[in-house]
Amino acid sequence: MTMIEMFLKEMDQESETTRKMLSRIPDDKYDWKPHPKSMTIRSLATHIAELPTWVKVGLTTDELDFEASPYKPHVINNTRELMDYFEKCLKEGRAQLALATDKDLEGKWVLRSGKQVHASYTKGEVIRMSYCQIVHHRAQLGVFLRLLDIPIPGSYGPSADEMNF
Repeated sequence: MTMIEMFLKEMDQESETTRKMLSRIPDDKYDWKPHPKSMTIRSLATHIAELPTWVKVGLTTDELDFEASPYKPHVINNTRELMDYFEKCLKEGRAQLALATDKDLEGKWVLRSGKQVHASYTKGEVIRMSYCQIVHHRAQLGVFLRLLDIPIPGSYGPSADEMNF
């Protein structure tokens, strides 16, 4: 199995869990956040939904400069819009990944704000980082949903909400 085939398989597997988690968000909770320093559910869920596009960014560019390209989040107002946006982003990232070869994963990629370099990766590491970001932020969303008493779907097996105790 090539690295690209492994990344595609992992993307497909993780997208199933991401769909389940994002679909649980009630439309009336998009502006809720558990703490003043936390993101709103809208911001967090939008970020989770867009992260598959980082696969395309990693493969088709050599850097992301936040100073030159300030972040402009997509506006999401309800779970239907969120799910549609996630599917669009997933399709975009997966399509670019399917065109790649293992050799494409070797190129260098930099995350910066102007002259300040935050990180330097290989393009393959950008894909790995984007997947890790999805899992990390999905876990945050799980805490948000738990605090709202919304049942949590299982990720790598059944959740406590899915178990028969």
